[in-house]
Amino acid sequence: MENRSAPQGPEGCLTVAIRIPVRIVVLVLVVPVRLMWDLLATGAKALRRTVLVPLWRALVVIPFGWSYRSVLTPLGHATAWLAALVGAGIAALGRGVARLAATLVVAPIGWLFRSVLTPLGRAVAWAVNTLGGGLAWVLRMLGAGLGRVLWAAFVWTPATLWRRLLQPLLHYGLHVPGTWLYRHVLTPLGHATALLGKAVGAGLLAVARGLGALVVVLLVVPVVWLYRHVLTPLGRALVVVVREVGQAVGHAWRIAGYVSRAVGRGFKWLGWNLVGRPVRRVYVVLLTPAGHWVRDAVLRPAGRAALVVGRAVGEAVRGAGRAAREAVASARESVRTARQEAWRALVGGPPRERAGHRARTLGSTTTASGAVPAPEISLRETEG
Repeated sequence: MENRSAPQGPEGCLTVAIRIPVRIVVLVLVVPVRLMWDLLATGAKALRRTVLVPLWRALVVIPFGWSYRSVLTPLGHATAWLAALVGAGIAALGRGVARLAATLVVAPIGWLFRSVLTPLGRAVAWAVNTLGGGLAWVLRMLGAGLGRVLWAAFVWTPATLWRRLLQPLLHYGLHVPGTWLYRHVLTPLGHATALLGKAVGAGLLAVARGLGALVVVLLVVPVVWLYRHVLTPLGRALVVVVREVGQAVGHAWRIAGYVSRAVGRGFKWLGWNLVGRPVRRVYVVLLTPAGHWVRDAVLRPAGRAALVVGRAVGEAVRGAGRAAREAVASARESVRTARQEAWRALVGGPPRERAGHRARTLGSTTTASGAVPAPEISLRETEG
């Protein structure tokens, strides 16, 4: 279901009068802007797909990925291994230092504490407790006497002086005259001051009311009249104009979008018929058969010939490898025989018979002495 706006009240003549001209003017102004905007957006998207993204991958993603995989990761592994090695060395050094400190420092200090300081501390504590008891008794006696002297000097004497001299002097010298002055002088004077303040306040209130009425007549009434009869109608007219211009811009933008899409479809159709269709026709009719002919007549025979040549080269390389292995084995046997002859010439001994070639047996790794080496048969030659 379509969303329908709520029913509005009857529109004024001003709204109806400015709607059509405003929409026409705005449409004429907005259509080129929308066309340019769509063209720039399409060009920006194409630039991003064809240039920026490949450039970003070539300049940033691929180099940084290679740097991370080939440089930073091995460097991090080497750093971690080095840190672990250094940590292990530091831990071993710390354990050695701790053992050395425990042997050279902690053990002597513990013995000194247990054998010397603890008995000495107990003796000092016993002496302090003994002397402290006598000193405490002496101090208690001195405190009792000093307390009595201080109580007599700082408590009994000031209290007696306050009751017998200062309290009567303050009562009859300050309290009685002050009470008489408050009752017979200050209270009547305060009442008179209050009456005078009320009279002055009433006069000032009357003056303020007169000034307020004058301000209302000279300032407030003209301002209210101006707001009601000038500013309010003008504001409503401006609201109507702004609303209609906004709605006109929205309608024009949507219409310009339809026009832009239509123009884009027209250019797309024109480009397809002028360029895309002939290119596709040439590709289907000319390039595809030519590519198939090149593949069937040139590439596949060349591939088969390259495969045959590769197999022949492989056979030649394998034959050369077998010949080289046999030559190396013969040279090794000659060197072994020469070494045995030289050793026998130096230390003496009966001559040794030369061991024959050991032939390999199928299904076993043992060799039989004196057996003739079996010829190696190629499976390709057998099948041929």
